[in-house]
Formats: sequence, structure tokens, C-alpha cells
Amino acid sequence: MATTVPDVKSAAGLKNSSGLKNNSGRTRTAAIAKHLGLVAVLLVLLYPLVWLLATSLKPANEVLTSLKLLPSHIEWSNYTTALDGISGVSISRLLLNSLLISVGSVIGNVVSCSLAAYAFARLRFRMRGPMFGFMIATMMLPHHAVLIPQYIIFNKLGMVDTYWPLILPKFLATEAFFVFLIVQFMRGLPRELDEAARIDGCGPFRIFWSVVLPLTRPALITTAIFTFIWSWNDFFTQLIYLFDPEKFTITLALRNFVDQSSTSAYGPMFAMSVISIVPIVLFFFAFQRYLVEGMATSGLKG
Repeated sequence: MATTVPDVKSAAGLKNSSGLKNNSGRTRTAAIAKHLGLVAVLLVLLYPLVWLLATSLKPANEVLTSLKLLPSHIEWSNYTTALDGISGVSISRLLLNSLLISVGSVIGNVVSCSLAAYAFARLRFRMRGPMFGFMIATMMLPHHAVLIPQYIIFNKLGMVDTYWPLILPKFLATEAFFVFLIVQFMRGLPRELDEAARIDGCGPFRIFWSVVLPLTRPALITTAIFTFIWSWNDFFTQLIYLFDPEKFTITLALRNFVDQSSTSAYGPMFAMSVISIVPIVLFFFAFQRYLVEGMATSGLKG
């Protein structure tokens, strides 16, 4: 009488196949849930921008009274009024003023912070450690604590109502955060590069310019991006030092746009707000890859 022997290998194969299918199903479900969560977070983060854009197209009577996101009809006159500028100053002039201050700040921070960082990271001199610690301590100093002394100094120098108080400090390595960021990056570079350049007859400045600076490009780009965004969005400092409407930036124009009439024109104000963030968005998308690279490579390691 013949007996049937069960195929053990086939049964094991079916079990493993079933297990793989279950694991694949769980992995797919987890991936879908993860993407749905990320989309939900993205919608939450983008909602203020969508609301700003929608409000800039609303009629004046719907800006504060209507709870609907979308306007009942598109009011293009808001942008027409915003493009006319404020106090006889065109919006192109306002954008140019903001661009001048932001570009000057970027150049100042990149040059001065890289030089200061090179001194702290690669050179040997007395009191280097205490001086570096003192610089780091300035990051905890509130800006308002030094505002009045700075204003008195610039007023004595006759620089009030000019762009110098907004740009000149950037050339003096006053941004401790960026100095610290570049220092941490430079400390990760091999010191053998300095020694090889020194053997070839290079001095400290030549080593900085030809060896260290090119390798510090990610950290410098990160510094440039954040400096541009912070300078463009700055309001308080510009409000303190600038009085002439011809020298106003786009951020100061927003405040004056509301104050120039007894009734605040919210529609045109939001339209000008949309126009003011366009350069920031374009700048960010143009250098987004470098920003991610700079933060990933420089990190804050040391």
C-alpha cells in the first residue's frame, strides 16, 4: 500500500511566501500612512501662504468679515494699488532698496565671518579659547540691549537715515552664529592641507584663500542664504534708522501702506505682502540644493 509523504519544502515555501506578502502589505500600508501624514503637515505649513494669496485678491469688505478662504470675486485692483507704491515711491524702488541692503549684508557676512572663523579654527594665538567663548556668549545677548548704544554711535558718525547702520556691522563679523557655523565646518578639514601648502611657501592668507575657502563653500552658501532672508525680512532695525521714504524697503512700505490713510487698506497691503515674498521664494528655490548640502555637510559638528 503506497503512502503519501507531504512535501515539506513546498509547505515551507508557501509559508515564507505568505509571510513575505504580509510584510509587503504592512510595508506598503506604512508607506501610504507616512506619505499621507507628510501631505497633511505640508498642507498645514502652506495654509498661511495660500491664505495670504487668497486674501490679497479679496474685496475690501471681505478681508475681515468673510470666513471663506476664497474670495467671492477677484479684486485685481489690490495689486494695481500695491504696484503704485507708497508716498510717491514706486514698488520697484522699494524692492531695489531691499535688494541693496540684503546683497550688502550677504557680502559683509560672508567675508568677515569667514575670516574670523579661519582665525578661530586654523590659527594658533593667545586667548583664542576665551575669545571664541566670548563670541559665542554674544549669541545670548538680546539685540535690544545694544540697540541704543549702537544708535548713539551711528548718530554721532552721521550715518542715521542711511544704509550704513544696516550694512556696516555685517563687515565686522557681528553675527556669531555664522562664525560658529563656519568654524565647525573648517575644523572638519584635514590639517595636512595647511601643512602641505605651508611647505610650498604659502602664508596664512594664501592658505585661507587658496585652500580653506574653496573647501568651505557649502558653509559659505548657507551663510549667504540665511543672511539674505533675514536681511530682506528685517523690519525693526530698518524702522529705527531709516526716515526718508525714498530709502524705505519693502518691509517698511507695508507699515506705511496701512498708516497712510485713516482706514487701513488691507487688500492692497496683502497684495504688497505677496509681492514682497516673491524674491525670497525665488531665492530659496534657486539655492535650495546648496542650503541642504551646507546644513548636511557642515552640520553643527566639531
